[in-house]
Amino acid sequence: MPAPESSLLQSWHHNARPWIEAVRGGAIESRLKVTDQAILLAVQGRQPERVLDLGCGEGWLLRALAERGIDAVGVDGDATLVEAARAAGSPTVHLASYEALADAQVDIGRDYDLICANFALLHQDIIGLLAAMTALLVPGGALVIQTLHPWTAAAGDYQDGWREETFAGFKGQWQPMPWYLRTLSSWIRALDMAGLRLVDLQEPQHPQSPVPQSLLLVAEPRG
Repeated sequence: MPAPESSLLQSWHHNARPWIEAVRGGAIESRLKVTDQAILLAVQGRQPERVLDLGCGEGWLLRALAERGIDAVGVDGDATLVEAARAAGSPTVHLASYEALADAQVDIGRDYDLICANFALLHQDIIGLLAAMTALLVPGGALVIQTLHPWTAAAGDYQDGWREETFAGFKGQWQPMPWYLRTLSSWIRALDMAGLRLVDLQEPQHPQSPVPQSLLLVAEPRG
């Protein structure tokens, strides 16, 4: 049986086309109402000139940042998503696995004011990747991470561990995706082990919803 990390990447290879359609067709309500705006505001609040979008997918955030005058570079592990991002007007999008990035095997540029990971850190071992990304920041730079809110997503089982997203309710043919849920304390511990310190924590929420739609973390290198 393949490791969850391998299955995670494989699911993205299979789901790339329906994912592009879902994002560009506005099929994900939480993104439209809350989380897209939340990541944009968090990025703009740092007033960066140059941003790396880690796990950029089909490139919606790259395009949104470019429209706001921000130099946005993308990287993703799926070739279909990278090509879609390039075709939609983002010329600088790299194809690289997270393992290659963690081991600094690929040149994706450096001296970024900000690196963002928008629902893109879904695997278990993220410390090496976070540390590698930290090395690409300018002095005073930061990482902005938006992820599933662990309390909401845990569904009563609030502990670290692999879960499965079946994409129930989405149109198209989807392959189930394993993803790793980490508690809030686990997120903070991972940042600390990667040489980062948490400087802001937000829980974006729609005014008509009783639960947070995401967890948003801003971290800066220690030192």
